[in-house]
Amino acid sequence: MSEERVVVTGATGFVGQHVVRLLVDTGYKVIACGRDREKAMTHDWYRSVQFEQVDYHRTDLALDQYEGTGLIHLGWAGLPNYTDRFHVEENLPRNYALIKDLVTKGINHVLVVGTCLEYGIVEGAISADQPTAPANPYAIAKDRLRKQLEHFREEVPFSLTWARLFYMYGEGQNEKSILSQLDKAIENGDQQFDMSGGEQLRDYLPIGSVARQLVALYEAENEGIFNICSGEPISIRQLVEQRIEERGSSIKPNLGHYPYTDYEPMAFWGKK
Repeated sequence: MSEERVVVTGATGFVGQHVVRLLVDTGYKVIACGRDREKAMTHDWYRSVQFEQVDYHRTDLALDQYEGTGLIHLGWAGLPNYTDRFHVEENLPRNYALIKDLVTKGINHVLVVGTCLEYGIVEGAISADQPTAPANPYAIAKDRLRKQLEHFREEVPFSLTWARLFYMYGEGQNEKSILSQLDKAIENGDQQFDMSGGEQLRDYLPIGSVARQLVALYEAENEGIFNICSGEPISIRQLVEQRIEERGSSIKPNLGHYPYTDYEPMAFWGKK
């Protein structure tokens, strides 16, 4: 059990709520940061953390003298809209400024989540040393943030871990995600579920596994770039069919209703 302090940004987000719960259960003293205190209060970990209500796009995070404290940076606005220039024009400078400020205030171990989309339009099993070629503003912003932090580390030494997330599902996921939309269609009693052709191969993990991988990576204090993934591809069609079976539903996938996206490759998954 740890007595260390760790700051978690994006604490009430899809990933953050599960990471905070795991850190609390492990014994960390968590400073959980988020924009919505009321949302934070709905989580069972709320009374076990120091919650800081802050929108770091508007105001500074008022933390001082955090020598030896770590940071797990999960905060990122504007998702799941991956193609908005907002990510480059606003998210990138605000996130860099936040992390830089916290490092200068004494935080010496930083884990930042990136995205598998940093790899660009590539196919097959993707290892963490694959060169990046981001093809949308969200991925471009994440890739530039990593490079800026690596450059800043040459001036102010600190430990930097970059964790690229692949795909996830589970409690708290965005209502626009495919499984959230499928669950809603089932609950509405719809006869069919409109989707793409479903032949895309992706790497999906339950959110609990994602949280465990992130916390384990943070605790290992390994510097560098890592994939948070299952290492096993699954088609979107198979993912949908599995959820329909789990729910005991008779809803039918309406394959080919939507076109495939142009900012993702057809088949890619993580390699550990």
